[in-house]
Amino acid sequence: MPLRCLGIDPGLGRLGFGLVAQRDSTLTAETYGCLETPPGEALHQRLLRLFSDLDDVMGRTAPDVVAVEKLFFGRNATTAEMVWQARGVVLLLVARRGIPLQEVTPNEVKMGVTGFGNATKGQVQGMVQKILSLESPPRPDDAADALGIAMAGMALYRYAALAERRHPGSSTTHKRIWND
Repeated sequence: MPLRCLGIDPGLGRLGFGLVAQRDSTLTAETYGCLETPPGEALHQRLLRLFSDLDDVMGRTAPDVVAVEKLFFGRNATTAEMVWQARGVVLLLVARRGIPLQEVTPNEVKMGVTGFGNATKGQVQGMVQKILSLESPPRPDDAADALGIAMAGMALYRYAALAERRHPGSSTTHKRIWND
């Protein structure tokens, strides 16, 4: 049974997604693309459109795990705010569907895909193409990024599962930190 990870590169204007399946040691891209919202539309309508469209993608792809990029503070606060809001839609859908979530940093994606934490965007896209045996680099860039996020998220998810099997109870993923 393959493990299927849906990678998501959050964005309000364009949200990249990519589903990667692992069968034994082979990774394949099952589907990828972008969801787009019109820039002139009201923010709440754009978020609702992302919610609906991404819910459809999750329903069609039925991933075992979802990986989403962790965000860092950008130079443009307005752009960063829009990305954070789109990321909130992703987190809400994942929680609503009860799918395990793996959050990955940009450096973890670079390291997981290329083996080098300071790899360029082009190097990451080239390795995504090579590892997934694609004829050309996935387009647009947001879809290629989502496939890389899926690959890194899948690796971290498997690592966490292995660590949990070796040391039961050591995972902090589902531990309660308060007392009733």
